[in-house]
Amino acid sequence: MTIHRLMYWLFVAVGMVLFATIGFLLTDSFLRFVNQRWGTDVMLSPLWTRIGFTTAGLLLGILVGNHGFELLSKVAQHLEEAEPDEKVAIGLGLFSAAIITFALYPLLFAIGGARLGWALTLLAFVVLVYLSVVSFLSMKEYLPITAQMARRSRGIKVLDTSVIIDGRIRDIYRAGFLEGRLYVPGFVLDELQHIADSEDPLRRARGRRGLDILMQLQQEADLEVRTHDRLAPPANDGVDGRLVRLAKALRADIVTNDYNLNRVAELQGVRVLNINELAEAVRIHVLPGEELTVTPIREGQEPDQGIAYLEDGTMVVVEGGRAYINQAIDVVVTSVLQSTRGKMLFAEPKLADELVEGGTDYGSRAYPGSRKRRPVR
Repeated sequence: MTIHRLMYWLFVAVGMVLFATIGFLLTDSFLRFVNQRWGTDVMLSPLWTRIGFTTAGLLLGILVGNHGFELLSKVAQHLEEAEPDEKVAIGLGLFSAAIITFALYPLLFAIGGARLGWALTLLAFVVLVYLSVVSFLSMKEYLPITAQMARRSRGIKVLDTSVIIDGRIRDIYRAGFLEGRLYVPGFVLDELQHIADSEDPLRRARGRRGLDILMQLQQEADLEVRTHDRLAPPANDGVDGRLVRLAKALRADIVTNDYNLNRVAELQGVRVLNINELAEAVRIHVLPGEELTVTPIREGQEPDQGIAYLEDGTMVVVEGGRAYINQAIDVVVTSVLQSTRGKMLFAEPKLADELVEGGTDYGSRAYPGSRKRRPVR
């Protein structure tokens, strides 16, 4: 039996006992009222009247206990999803409201007397609780204790399955570009385990690599697993939907490579860190006319083309570069092609400066294909 179920039955039992006792005590007052109003014209059995009032109190206690616990559960759920600094601010608001109400207690009873004093005190307490809680919540980032908790709660990064399998998250964290705590939800770990147990060799290898990445991150980073999953209970919105709900509850960022998850999270106001966008942002930016030194490593699709790569993985198609395979050459960028898969550069070998030797000008010029260089006189 869970704690919530136990509290439910306890709440209902307390309601039954409370209202049954009230019904039992009201029986005498009811019988006196009937006797004074109608006298001997109405004869009621004290025993059955008491049983009826007590039974009605029991039923009313069950009804009030059930609805009261539902209301209390909603309040408890909001408190559970609240940040630690918000909980402290609410506690401070309640405490300060109680202190102020206690200080105003004699004045309120002097104004309202014995009959209205309690009503005025209760009304003042409710109003002060509301004002105090709102005030402390608005100042939570300036109070020392709540500000420190707020700083600790910020910076959580929720990892999804794609970014774990990708593996670059480990290198990015090692480089210091990812701050704060890393959090892996239990349902993401379960999905990763399911991939690692797949019959497809490729999926199985990817899943096992993801598990290895998590083990390394657990040793090197501040990594948490399954701790806050209760803030996003299972629903019919799949892993991505639950991941977004969890990130909203934690006020965390999602780290992913999934384009669809990226868009869904942004539409719901969740900040997303996309590893692919980071990789694209740190690529070398080259403009047409700039000079590069590259080494073609293989032939291209078109005749006389050579294919080279920059340090960040950008492909460079060198026109006439087939003759320079495995040789470092200077090239001039002619055009830049941006596609969904990344950036591709087109270049041509650079024209060598003319050399003057013995009164004769010798220059060498790079020609497409395997055409040999010749001196220019």
